[in-house]
Amino acid sequence: MENKKVAFVGLGVMGFPMAGHLLRAGFDTTVYNRTATRAQAWTEQHGGAHALTPREAAKDCEFVFVCVGNDNDVRSVIYGDDGVLASMKPGSILVDHTTTSAELAEELAKACAEKGVSFIDAPVSGGQAGAENGVLTVMCGGSEAAFEKAKPVIDAFAKSSVLLGENGQGQRCKMVNQICIGGILQGLSEAIILAQASGLNIEQVTNVLKHGAAGSWQMENRAVTMAEDKFDFGFAIDWMRKDLGICLDEAARHGLDLALTKNVDSKYAELQQRGLGRMDTSVLIKANKK
Repeated sequence: MENKKVAFVGLGVMGFPMAGHLLRAGFDTTVYNRTATRAQAWTEQHGGAHALTPREAAKDCEFVFVCVGNDNDVRSVIYGDDGVLASMKPGSILVDHTTTSAELAEELAKACAEKGVSFIDAPVSGGQAGAENGVLTVMCGGSEAAFEKAKPVIDAFAKSSVLLGENGQGQRCKMVNQICIGGILQGLSEAIILAQASGLNIEQVTNVLKHGAAGSWQMENRAVTMAEDKFDFGFAIDWMRKDLGICLDEAARHGLDLALTKNVDSKYAELQQRGLGRMDTSVLIKANKK
């Protein structure tokens, strides 16, 4: 797979290290970012090349990766005269790592097919640390043929990549992931509040519980910082609310009422109103304290 030409569009806290892993794995990597200085910083740190438009970045590439903010951000770098589809060649593969609606994934799959390009929706889990360490979990939707071609490239920054079905199913799996995180953080918040009120040492409690049935990534990585009132890092609740909105929209299409998810989302909305929108999702504990 070495020397294959790839592009990475979107160099946020996730995309910046993900693109770096591609280059280190031997792929000829060109990057694009809306803020050009970010792309310049990437090339200064990693090497490779940066382009002035998504179209230029994607030219002659076998694989194009996108990791931006939301549905409309994805559309802005894929469609139009300067979008990646304007230069992608037939037989190439577009992989979108952005967390979006499943409807967008289905829309993009059709648009790509008209150009002879394969599309994979591939949202990720693992956070900034997972991206930096190259151990992300990637949830994929698309054809088996496209997935098998893309997997060895995705493996440059993933510890696990799984095909869950047709286009849109990767995004739906990410919705399930975000609901689980919200529920775990709500339970963890209440547990820490009780533990503190009871005079327990949170670090001790975490070390005791993390290897048992109550253990989770959130407990192991967030319980102590939650108890210490530290939240200026990690996955911002502004982004989590975007993701939970996608979850609730999907649930509504199936006639489902996700009571816990709605409750967590409303608490995050309250925290946003308190000016905490850029804090880590573990700040949920503040909405549970009276």
